[in-house]
Amino acid sequence: MLPVATTPAPGAEPPCAEIRKPGPALPAEIPAGATEAETEDTLLGGRVRLRQPRMGLRAGLDAVLLAASIPARPGQVVLEGGCGSGAVFLCLLARVPGLRVLAVEREPALAALARRNAALNGVAEQVTVLEGDIADPALLRGQPRPHHAFANPPYWPGGTAPPARLRAAATHEGTGPGLPEWAAALAAPLAHKGSLTFVLPAARFAEAAIGLQQARCGGVALLPLWPRAGQPARRVLVQGRRHSRQPDWLHPGLVLHDEGGWTPGAQAVLRDAAPLPLR
Repeated sequence: MLPVATTPAPGAEPPCAEIRKPGPALPAEIPAGATEAETEDTLLGGRVRLRQPRMGLRAGLDAVLLAASIPARPGQVVLEGGCGSGAVFLCLLARVPGLRVLAVEREPALAALARRNAALNGVAEQVTVLEGDIADPALLRGQPRPHHAFANPPYWPGGTAPPARLRAAATHEGTGPGLPEWAAALAAPLAHKGSLTFVLPAARFAEAAIGLQQARCGGVALLPLWPRAGQPARRVLVQGRRHSRQPDWLHPGLVLHDEGGWTPGAQAVLRDAAPLPLR
């Protein structure tokens, strides 16, 4: 079970289904808040309340792990590309208080939902959700320069997209920007030595590393997410620093499951809001 309190509706594949393994679930919190079109779930052991579409695009493991990997400090500005319902920035705010969040979402319905979720969690004054395409350089005009940027971008370049339009837009590149364009757009406004982090299928880590380097984000760090010890990673976290000259870095990685279910390291991140630094 993913660290979301309620299970996806029938026919709705979890965002990290290929990493999901059977085992004891984390303690469930199921707050009242479901509607006909939405559910209200919790992340990080109840620290985050999240309303999201009942069908199609739903947040889970990717969002929590990405948020844990962002090296933000209180008082800094962070930028999220393609924020969806706001799961990533809400998990980050639950771990690091006092941030200012700039979030970009091209789907008006999801942008509105992200704003409602920010209010639901009492952080509306810290969050600005902008509607538009992350590749539009005018979108962030007049906004403060972010210290960190991050995204869970559409990661499949082809193949059969899911039938739900919003889910297809979130997982398949289609005619939208590819990984190099995502890296360029998110790196452009970054402060010097600011970090840019992606969560992606392991099959695309080389493309992401090249995109980061082309966007002048060096010192690329790779953190594999192992489903179980000895199994190939299916997801990775990839991070670079703007104008950094550090050498590239391969992190030992995080094993998600053992014979008892979630490993202690995974539980610390998924339930206890522990950070997951890439260096």
